[in-house]
Amino acid sequence: MKFKIPSALHTTRIDTPLGGVRLAATDAGLAGMWFDGQQHSPDTRGWQDNELHPVLRQAAAQLIAYFDGRRDGFDLPLDLSHGTAFQQSVWQALLAIPRGETTSYGALSHRLGRPAAVRAVGAAVGRNPISVIVPCHRVVGADGSLTGYAGGLPRKTALLALEGARGARA
Repeated sequence: MKFKIPSALHTTRIDTPLGGVRLAATDAGLAGMWFDGQQHSPDTRGWQDNELHPVLRQAAAQLIAYFDGRRDGFDLPLDLSHGTAFQQSVWQALLAIPRGETTSYGALSHRLGRPAAVRAVGAAVGRNPISVIVPCHRVVGADGSLTGYAGGLPRKTALLALEGARGARA
């Protein structure tokens, strides 16, 4: 499923230690955060920048503080309405994974009450439109191996290291 572009979308671009990032917000909240070259990122040609949008300013400041090690989490209004109901439930479950911890796709599917839906959960995790802030990087393979990250495994490794996650294996 591609990101559905809402009619009132505000965007900006920032640089992070892990590469450039495109942020997108609606009037309801932050709707997207994609690394340059990330899988499943939308075509942003024609999007208009609005670096003064308050949610984008907050998101940029919080991301910079996060990457500098001055912030553990995020306090932003989120707009996850552009996914299916199932995807939204997965993305909400990702928000409950604490910093420095990981979970498996299977454990996440059990937490959602859908133990047979491991592949569907994995697909929804991969389509998370708000990378880092909705922490899909904290989901690992059943054996603790680092698998599947739309932003690339080197970024996933770096994010988990930044957060001090233990037990995840490359």
